Amino acid sequence: MRIRILGISGSSRKEDVSGTYKLVSTVLENTGLDYDMISLRGKNIGGCIACLGCAKDNVCKVKDDLQSLREEIVAADAYVIGAPNYYSTLNATTHAFLERWFQFRHQEGDLLWGKLGVAVGVGGMDGRFPADDIEKFFMYNFIETVAKVSGEGAASCYFCGYGDTCKVGVPHMRYGEGVKITKEMIPDVTKDSLLMQAAADAGKLLGYRMRNNHHRKTVAQKMQQRMMEMLKSSA
Repeated sequence: MRIRILGISGSSRKEDVSGTYKLVSTVLENTGLDYDMISLRGKNIGGCIACLGCAKDNVCKVKDDLQSLREEIVAADAYVIGAPNYYSTLNATTHAFLERWFQFRHQEGDLLWGKLGVAVGVGGMDGRFPADDIEKFFMYNFIETVAKVSGEGAASCYFCGYGDTCKVGVPHMRYGEGVKITKEMIPDVTKDSLLMQAAADAGKLLGYRMRNNHHRKTVAQKMQQRMMEMLKSSA
């Protein structure tokens, strides 16, 4: 039976300069399994509008670019989803994309239950926040996060034209007064050997889990129990 993984890059940057795209690709390439990679760049995906049109049949009624991705999401056996850090959370496109997974939850809809995922986050100073947020979306859909990968990418401040002088920009905060931006100082995930190894290891782990007696029902039950414990602890 063919095992297929769906990779999603939520970055708005072009593939050749997006740290998110590069890390998601690295995870996928190391699974040893078939995969499809989709970039959300340029796609028109709005957030959930709470119309409840999906409650009867678990199919979202909002007409935009997510419609063409729905079957890809349902058909996938596992997910590798990455997003950039915007204001210590997911960027809007990725958040909207994952909000719309609400369509799969009604009437104990189990289209996604028990699947596995890897969460990837990239930030100008910290990528942990988007990775953590993706993990939360996975949990609400009873998807187990087998690994999280997060690291530093190139903040927009390095390219905006004012990074040398702006005192609230990343270059100034990282390097101090009088910083002069050079090509060598601009972060690139591919230059971070530890980060790239972490992405490769995450892919290998996901591939191993998928090939070795992965039982969706067992995973779903575990995730439901984990969700109940989380809700009780926050009450």
